[in-house]
Amino acid sequence: MDIREEIGKIKKEKDAVILAHYYVLPEVQEIADYVGDSFYLSKIAADLQCKTVVYCGVSFMGESGCLLSPDKAVLMPDITADCPMAHMVTEQEVMSAREKYEDLAVVCYINSTAEVKSWSDVSVTSANAVKIVRELPNRNILFVPDRNLGRFVAAQVPEKNVILVDGYCPIHEKISADEMRRLKEKHPRALIAVHPECNAEVTAMADYVGSTSGIIAYAAKSSAEEMIIGTEVGVLYELEKQNPGKKFYFPDTAPVCTDMKLITLEKILHVLKTGDNAAGVTADHAAAATRTLTRMLELAK
Repeated sequence: MDIREEIGKIKKEKDAVILAHYYVLPEVQEIADYVGDSFYLSKIAADLQCKTVVYCGVSFMGESGCLLSPDKAVLMPDITADCPMAHMVTEQEVMSAREKYEDLAVVCYINSTAEVKSWSDVSVTSANAVKIVRELPNRNILFVPDRNLGRFVAAQVPEKNVILVDGYCPIHEKISADEMRRLKEKHPRALIAVHPECNAEVTAMADYVGSTSGIIAYAAKSSAEEMIIGTEVGVLYELEKQNPGKKFYFPDTAPVCTDMKLITLEKILHVLKTGDNAAGVTADHAAAATRTLTRMLELAK
Protein backbone atom coordinates (compact mmCIF):
# COMPACT_ATOMS: atom_id res chain seq x y z
CA MET A 1 0.00 0.00 0.00
CA ASP A 2 1.54 3.33 -1.04
CA ILE A 3 1.10 6.54 0.97
CA ARG A 4 -1.84 7.77 -1.12
CA GLU A 5 -3.73 4.53 -0.55
CA GLU A 6 -2.92 4.62 3.17
CA ILE A 7 -4.21 8.20 3.44
CA GLY A 8 -7.42 7.18 1.68
CA LYS A 9 -7.92 4.17 3.97
CA ILE A 10 -7.36 6.04 7.23
CA LYS A 11 -9.39 9.02 6.01
CA LYS A 12 -12.42 6.74 5.67
CA GLU A 13 -11.81 5.12 9.05
CA LYS A 14 -11.57 8.51 10.77
CA ASP A 15 -14.47 10.10 8.84
CA ALA A 16 -12.09 12.83 7.66
CA VAL A 17 -12.21 15.26 4.76
CA ILE A 18 -9.07 16.82 3.27
CA LEU A 19 -9.20 20.47 2.14
CA ALA A 20 -6.29 21.92 0.18
CA HIS A 21 -5.43 25.39 -1.06
CA TYR A 22 -4.28 25.91 -4.64
CA TYR A 23 -0.83 26.94 -3.38
CA VAL A 24 0.13 23.60 -1.77
CA LEU A 25 2.21 20.98 -3.58
CA PRO A 26 0.60 19.24 -6.59
CA GLU A 27 0.65 15.82 -4.91
CA VAL A 28 -1.32 17.27 -1.99
CA GLN A 29 -3.89 18.85 -4.30
CA GLU A 30 -4.17 15.49 -6.07
CA ILE A 31 -5.29 13.57 -2.96
CA ALA A 32 -7.51 16.29 -1.47
CA ASP A 33 -11.30 15.97 -1.40
CA TYR A 34 -11.71 19.68 -2.13
CA VAL A 35 -9.19 22.11 -3.64
CA GLY A 36 -9.81 25.84 -3.87
CA ASP A 37 -9.04 29.34 -2.76
CA SER A 38 -9.79 30.68 0.72
CA PHE A 39 -13.40 31.64 -0.07
CA TYR A 40 -14.30 28.29 -1.56
CA LEU A 41 -12.68 26.37 1.28
CA SER A 42 -14.40 28.50 3.92
CA LYS A 43 -17.79 27.74 2.35
CA ILE A 44 -16.99 24.03 2.19
CA ALA A 45 -15.77 23.97 5.80
CA ALA A 46 -19.03 25.50 6.99
CA ASP A 47 -21.16 22.79 5.35
CA LEU A 48 -19.10 19.62 5.82
CA GLN A 49 -20.68 16.60 7.47
CA CYS A 50 -17.72 14.75 8.97
CA LYS A 51 -15.83 14.30 12.23
CA THR A 52 -12.43 15.58 11.14
CA VAL A 53 -11.13 18.19 8.70
CA VAL A 54 -7.51 18.11 7.56
CA TYR A 55 -6.77 21.64 6.39
CA CYS A 56 -3.84 21.72 3.96
CA GLY A 57 -2.91 25.35 4.23
CA VAL A 58 -1.64 27.93 6.70
CA SER A 59 -2.72 28.75 10.24
CA PHE A 60 -5.46 31.31 9.52
CA MET A 61 -7.21 28.69 7.37
CA GLY A 62 -7.20 26.22 10.24
CA GLU A 63 -8.61 28.89 12.53
CA SER A 64 -11.37 29.63 10.02
CA GLY A 65 -12.15 25.93 9.89
CA CYS A 66 -12.50 25.87 13.70
CA LEU A 67 -14.77 28.92 13.69
CA LEU A 68 -17.05 27.63 10.93
CA SER A 69 -17.06 23.99 12.08
CA PRO A 70 -16.77 24.16 15.89
CA ASP A 71 -18.06 20.59 16.26
CA LYS A 72 -15.24 19.09 14.19
CA ALA A 73 -11.57 18.34 14.85
CA VAL A 74 -9.49 20.56 12.53
CA LEU A 75 -6.00 19.20 11.95
CA MET A 76 -3.07 21.05 10.37
CA PRO A 77 -0.45 18.86 8.63
CA ASP A 78 2.20 21.42 9.64
CA ILE A 79 1.26 23.56 12.62
CA THR A 80 4.12 25.99 11.87
CA ALA A 81 2.79 26.93 8.40
CA ASP A 82 1.77 30.57 8.75
CA CYS A 83 0.92 33.65 6.68
CA PRO A 84 3.09 36.69 7.51
CA MET A 85 0.44 39.09 6.20
CA ALA A 86 -2.15 37.66 8.60
CA HIS A 87 -0.38 39.48 11.45
CA MET A 88 0.30 42.83 9.73
CA VAL A 89 -2.19 45.01 11.61
CA THR A 90 -2.45 45.97 15.26
CA GLU A 91 -5.47 46.39 17.50
CA GLN A 92 -4.35 49.97 18.12
CA GLU A 93 -4.61 50.76 14.38
CA VAL A 94 -8.15 49.41 14.34
CA MET A 95 -9.21 51.23 17.52
CA SER A 96 -7.67 54.50 16.31
CA ALA A 97 -9.65 54.30 13.07
CA ARG A 98 -12.87 53.62 14.97
CA GLU A 99 -12.23 56.73 17.06
CA LYS A 100 -11.32 58.91 14.07
CA TYR A 101 -14.01 57.96 11.54
CA GLU A 102 -17.74 57.95 11.97
CA ASP A 103 -19.79 55.46 10.01
CA LEU A 104 -16.81 53.06 9.80
CA ALA A 105 -16.77 49.37 8.92
CA VAL A 106 -13.64 47.36 9.62
CA VAL A 107 -13.22 44.90 6.77
CA CYS A 108 -10.60 42.22 7.22
CA TYR A 109 -9.16 40.02 4.53
CA ILE A 110 -9.71 36.36 5.37
CA ASN A 111 -5.90 36.12 5.31
CA SER A 112 -5.80 37.36 8.89
CA THR A 113 -5.71 35.77 12.33
CA ALA A 114 -8.82 34.98 14.33
CA GLU A 115 -7.81 37.79 16.69
CA VAL A 116 -7.82 40.32 13.83
CA LYS A 117 -11.20 38.96 12.71
CA SER A 118 -12.51 39.51 16.25
CA TRP A 119 -11.72 43.24 15.96
CA SER A 120 -13.50 43.48 12.60
CA ASP A 121 -17.07 43.80 11.28
CA VAL A 122 -16.88 41.53 8.26
CA SER A 123 -14.32 39.33 6.56
CA VAL A 124 -13.74 39.18 2.80
CA THR A 125 -11.68 37.22 0.31
CA SER A 126 -10.10 38.40 -2.92
CA ALA A 127 -13.03 36.74 -4.71
CA ASN A 128 -15.76 38.70 -2.93
CA ALA A 129 -14.10 41.83 -1.45
CA VAL A 130 -15.42 44.27 -4.06
CA LYS A 131 -18.98 42.92 -3.83
CA ILE A 132 -19.10 43.03 -0.04
CA VAL A 133 -17.49 46.46 0.36
CA ARG A 134 -19.87 47.88 -2.25
CA GLU A 135 -22.89 46.49 -0.40
CA LEU A 136 -21.89 47.68 3.07
CA PRO A 137 -23.96 50.68 4.25
CA ASN A 138 -20.88 52.39 5.68
CA ARG A 139 -19.12 55.23 3.86
CA ASN A 140 -15.75 54.71 5.57
CA ILE A 141 -13.98 51.36 5.23
CA LEU A 142 -10.86 50.37 7.16
CA PHE A 143 -9.45 47.54 5.04
CA VAL A 144 -6.95 45.29 6.81
CA PRO A 145 -4.32 43.97 6.50
CA ASP A 146 -3.49 43.88 2.75
CA ARG A 147 -2.84 47.32 1.27
CA ASN A 148 -2.67 45.94 -2.28
CA LEU A 149 -6.05 44.21 -2.21
CA GLY A 150 -7.43 47.24 -0.36
CA ARG A 151 -6.15 49.57 -3.09
CA PHE A 152 -7.73 47.34 -5.74
CA VAL A 153 -11.06 47.40 -3.90
CA ALA A 154 -10.89 51.18 -3.48
CA ALA A 155 -10.46 51.63 -7.24
CA GLN A 156 -13.53 49.45 -7.92
CA VAL A 157 -15.69 51.16 -5.29
CA PRO A 158 -14.80 54.87 -5.59
CA GLU A 159 -17.89 55.94 -3.66
CA LYS A 160 -16.29 54.58 -0.47
CA ASN A 161 -13.47 56.09 1.56
CA VAL A 162 -11.11 53.13 1.91
CA ILE A 163 -8.44 53.48 4.61
CA LEU A 164 -5.43 51.16 4.40
CA VAL A 165 -2.74 49.84 6.73
CA ASP A 166 0.76 48.74 5.71
CA GLY A 167 0.19 45.00 5.35
CA TYR A 168 1.06 42.95 2.29
CA CYS A 169 1.72 39.42 1.03
CA PRO A 170 5.51 39.10 0.72
CA ILE A 171 5.13 36.59 -2.12
CA HIS A 172 2.89 38.73 -4.33
CA GLU A 173 4.62 41.98 -3.36
CA LYS A 174 7.90 40.63 -4.78
CA ILE A 175 6.44 39.90 -8.22
CA SER A 176 8.43 42.30 -10.34
CA ALA A 177 6.89 44.54 -13.01
CA ASP A 178 10.22 44.40 -14.90
CA GLU A 179 10.12 40.60 -14.98
CA MET A 180 6.51 40.67 -16.14
CA ARG A 181 7.43 43.10 -18.90
CA ARG A 182 10.29 40.85 -20.01
CA LEU A 183 7.91 37.91 -20.14
CA LYS A 184 5.51 39.95 -22.27
CA GLU A 185 8.33 40.87 -24.65
CA LYS A 186 9.28 37.20 -24.93
CA HIS A 187 5.66 36.06 -25.33
CA PRO A 188 3.85 38.99 -26.96
CA ARG A 189 0.66 37.01 -27.65
CA ALA A 190 0.26 35.98 -24.01
CA LEU A 191 -2.37 37.62 -21.84
CA ILE A 192 -1.45 38.70 -18.31
CA ALA A 193 -3.54 37.55 -15.33
CA VAL A 194 -2.51 38.58 -11.82
CA HIS A 195 -3.74 38.50 -8.24
CA PRO A 196 -4.84 41.78 -6.59
CA GLU A 197 -2.27 41.13 -3.83
CA CYS A 198 0.34 42.22 -6.40
CA ASN A 199 1.66 45.79 -6.32
CA ALA A 200 0.07 48.58 -8.34
CA GLU A 201 2.67 48.54 -11.13
CA VAL A 202 1.98 44.85 -11.81
CA THR A 203 -1.81 45.06 -11.68
CA ALA A 204 -1.74 48.07 -14.02
CA MET A 205 -0.25 45.99 -16.83
CA ALA A 206 -2.65 43.05 -16.45
CA ASP A 207 -5.44 41.99 -18.79
CA TYR A 208 -7.19 40.43 -15.79
CA VAL A 209 -6.90 41.03 -12.04
CA GLY A 210 -8.67 38.60 -9.73
CA SER A 211 -8.57 35.91 -7.10
CA THR A 212 -6.80 32.61 -7.60
CA SER A 213 -10.08 30.94 -8.58
CA GLY A 214 -10.81 33.92 -10.82
CA ILE A 215 -7.48 33.52 -12.62
CA ILE A 216 -8.20 29.82 -13.17
CA ALA A 217 -11.67 30.58 -14.57
CA TYR A 218 -10.27 33.36 -16.78
CA ALA A 219 -7.66 31.03 -18.23
CA ALA A 220 -10.28 28.38 -18.96
CA LYS A 221 -12.66 30.79 -20.68
CA SER A 222 -10.00 32.65 -22.68
CA SER A 223 -9.19 31.69 -26.24
CA ALA A 224 -5.57 32.70 -25.61
CA GLU A 225 -3.12 29.80 -25.85
CA GLU A 226 -0.50 31.52 -23.70
CA MET A 227 -0.83 33.34 -20.40
CA ILE A 228 1.53 35.12 -18.02
CA ILE A 229 0.52 34.44 -14.42
CA GLY A 230 1.16 36.74 -11.47
CA THR A 231 0.39 34.63 -8.43
CA GLU A 232 1.84 31.74 -6.42
CA VAL A 233 3.20 28.92 -8.61
CA GLY A 234 1.06 26.23 -6.96
CA VAL A 235 -1.84 27.35 -9.15
CA LEU A 236 -0.04 25.86 -12.16
CA TYR A 237 -1.28 22.37 -11.25
CA GLU A 238 -4.93 23.35 -11.67
CA LEU A 239 -4.24 25.59 -14.67
CA GLU A 240 -2.60 22.76 -16.60
CA LYS A 241 -5.21 20.26 -15.42
CA GLN A 242 -8.05 22.38 -16.82
CA ASN A 243 -6.22 23.67 -19.88
CA PRO A 244 -4.19 20.94 -21.60
CA GLY A 245 -2.22 22.42 -24.47
CA LYS A 246 -2.16 25.97 -23.12
CA LYS A 247 1.13 27.44 -21.90
CA PHE A 248 1.56 29.36 -18.66
CA TYR A 249 4.56 31.51 -17.75
CA PHE A 250 5.68 32.73 -14.32
CA PRO A 251 8.30 35.34 -13.42
CA ASP A 252 11.91 34.14 -13.20
CA THR A 253 11.83 35.00 -9.50
CA ALA A 254 9.19 32.34 -8.95
CA PRO A 255 6.48 33.40 -6.47
CA VAL A 256 6.65 30.53 -3.99
CA CYS A 257 4.96 30.49 -0.58
CA THR A 258 7.37 28.38 1.46
CA ASP A 259 4.79 28.01 4.23
CA MET A 260 2.25 26.42 1.89
CA LYS A 261 4.95 24.10 0.61
CA LEU A 262 5.50 22.74 4.14
CA ILE A 263 2.41 20.57 3.65
CA THR A 264 3.40 17.04 2.53
CA LEU A 265 1.70 13.68 2.13
CA GLU A 266 3.76 12.30 5.02
CA LYS A 267 2.50 15.04 7.34
CA ILE A 268 -1.10 14.49 6.26
CA LEU A 269 -0.79 10.79 7.02
CA HIS A 270 0.77 11.57 10.42
CA VAL A 271 -2.06 13.82 11.61
CA LEU A 272 -4.70 11.40 10.34
CA LYS A 273 -3.09 8.59 12.35
CA THR A 274 -2.39 10.56 15.52
CA GLY A 275 -4.80 13.50 15.68
CA ASP A 276 -1.80 15.77 16.27
CA ASN A 277 -1.69 19.47 15.34
CA ALA A 278 -5.26 20.33 16.20
CA ALA A 279 -6.06 23.94 15.32
CA GLY A 280 -7.89 26.09 17.82
CA VAL A 281 -9.14 29.59 18.61
CA THR A 282 -9.15 31.12 22.08
CA ALA A 283 -12.52 31.74 23.72
CA ASP A 284 -11.69 35.47 23.87
CA HIS A 285 -11.80 35.71 20.08
CA ALA A 286 -14.04 32.90 18.89
CA ALA A 287 -17.52 34.45 19.09
CA ALA A 288 -16.61 37.79 17.49
CA ALA A 289 -14.41 36.20 14.82
CA THR A 290 -17.18 33.74 13.93
CA ARG A 291 -19.63 36.62 13.43
CA THR A 292 -17.14 38.28 11.09
CA LEU A 293 -16.82 35.14 8.97
CA THR A 294 -20.52 34.24 8.92
CA ARG A 295 -21.41 37.78 7.87
CA MET A 296 -19.05 37.32 4.91
CA LEU A 297 -20.82 34.13 3.89
CA GLU A 298 -24.20 35.85 4.16
CA LEU A 299 -23.19 38.94 2.17
CA ALA A 300 -21.37 36.91 -0.48
CA LYS A 301 -24.46 34.93 -1.46
